[in-house]
Amino acid sequence: MEKLDFRKLLKPLLNPPTGEFVSVEVPQMQFVKVDGASDPNTAPAYRSAVEWLYGVSYAMKFAAKAALGKDYVVPPLEGLWWADDPRSFVTREKDQWRWTMMIMVPDFVTRDIFENAVAKTGGKRGQPPQSLRLEPHGEGLSLQTLHVGSYDDEGPVLARLHGEVMPNKGLAFNGPHHEIYLSDPRKTDAAKLKTILRQPVKVRT
Repeated sequence: MEKLDFRKLLKPLLNPPTGEFVSVEVPQMQFVKVDGASDPNTAPAYRSAVEWLYGVSYAMKFAAKAALGKDYVVPPLEGLWWADDPRSFVTREKDQWRWTMMIMVPDFVTRDIFENAVAKTGGKRGQPPQSLRLEPHGEGLSLQTLHVGSYDDEGPVLARLHGEVMPNKGLAFNGPHHEIYLSDPRKTDAAKLKTILRQPVKVRT
């Protein structure tokens, strides 16, 4: 049985250059999501969200393999981040942040498979987060780059995006800041973490 690897199948979206922002068109895809707020380093809800996302994602993967004969590598964790003042991402004032953490789900995974996966995960973790859901998400035109290093070193990169790159291209914000975590922070030195930084944009009017 072939195992689908979306990091390879979606390479144009998941392989941006380092140090340069490039344009991509991000299509609508299916995700399992959980919402939350406050500092991800200290908020218990953040840890719970990530644990539930991985639990449900792996339960769906094994169910799809058994029921549909389709196997795949669970895609990387992603996060949508926003705040009343976008400068809080540059200054790293994390208590002001709100977030939606999510993992992409192949289109062939049905809602029944998702609901059964939630029930199975609940047998181990109890009551699921109230915002846990399966839904489509698309962003259209976006700018993105690959950041190598600590998450807290993203500030200058985002400052350049917001203060130089977007104004010079005549672009405005068109959705939350988006990060895709290509490295496991539990196993990777902070200086070597690889994170895609993506910003949905639109032509300024």
